[in-house]
Amino acid sequence: MANAAAAISHRQRGGVARIGFAAATLLSWTAGVFAQQKALVYSPPDEKLPVQVAPQPVAFSHNKHVALGQTCLDCHAKAAEGESAGFPTTEQCMACHATIKADNPKIKKLAAMHRLGEKVKWVRVYRLEGFVFFSHATHLRAKAQCESCHGPVAKRDVLAKEVSIGMVACMNCHVAKKAPNGCSTCHQLGH
Repeated sequence: MANAAAAISHRQRGGVARIGFAAATLLSWTAGVFAQQKALVYSPPDEKLPVQVAPQPVAFSHNKHVALGQTCLDCHAKAAEGESAGFPTTEQCMACHATIKADNPKIKKLAAMHRLGEKVKWVRVYRLEGFVFFSHATHLRAKAQCESCHGPVAKRDVLAKEVSIGMVACMNCHVAKKAPNGCSTCHQLGH
């Protein structure tokens, strides 16, 4: 791996190829990972979980909605189709809340946003780096459970980041599920 790093460094100086900081970091980190590959479990960097996020603009309890029979795909339908899971629109929410708990102040706030054509600016709890390619649809087709990456969302009134979605966690999951684990599975280096 040292030879590869030296070659990259030489090419960078020569201007033949450009590898961003993230890719260079990834290359140096993977040298340690591949040295551990025989153990099949990678050691995660220090990550302190859970990570709290700012309050949502409209309070939302996943716990209450799941107890009423809602599923992840009811509100995050894009997850079955592609990369992003998406967030529910005010139209989706108001399909039920036009009559259910319509007098609740939180629902009134949501209804006002809907009437004005405003989008709810949901606060992201989980976010991947831009150099990571991930498809919710691919993972759902492989029978991955939402809880694997997002934690026990169905039991939560307020969400926090409870599960690591860092490279090590993903690689360990891929090892456990016998899924592809090469760099190009999730990265296009140099892009």
